[in-house]
Amino acid sequence: MILQSLAGLPAFLVYFCTALIAVVAYLFVYTRVTPHDEFQLIRDNDPAAAIALGLSLLGFVLPVVSAIAHSANVIDCLIWSIIALIVQIIVYYIVKIPVPNLSVRIASGEMAAAIWLGLSSLAAGALNAACMIY
Repeated sequence: MILQSLAGLPAFLVYFCTALIAVVAYLFVYTRVTPHDEFQLIRDNDPAAAIALGLSLLGFVLPVVSAIAHSANVIDCLIWSIIALIVQIIVYYIVKIPVPNLSVRIASGEMAAAIWLGLSSLAAGALNAACMIY
C-alpha cells in the first residue's frame, strides 16, 4: 500500500525540483531587470518591495503550476516556465507606462505603486496560466 502511494515520488521530485529551479531563475532575472534592489529593500524592511516582488512571484508561479499540470514532459514544462518569465518581464515594462518612476516609488516605500505592479503581475500570471490549454 505504501509503495503504491510512493510510486509517483520520482515524478514529483523531478517536477518539484524543476519548479524550484524555475523560481530561482525567475527571481534572478526579474531582480536584474528592475532597477531597484528588491532583496536589499526587503532586508531594509520596505513592505512595498516585498508586496511587489511577492505578487510578481505569484504571477510567475501560477503559470508554472499550470505547466506542471498540463505539460507532456519536464522540457515542455521548462519551455512554458520561460514563457511565463518573459510575460512577467513584459508586464513590468507595460505597468511602468502609466506610472513614471515606478521603481523609484517602490524603493521609497510607496504602497500604491507596489500594489499596482504586484496585482498587475498577478493578473497577467492568472491569464497566462489559463491560456496554457495545450
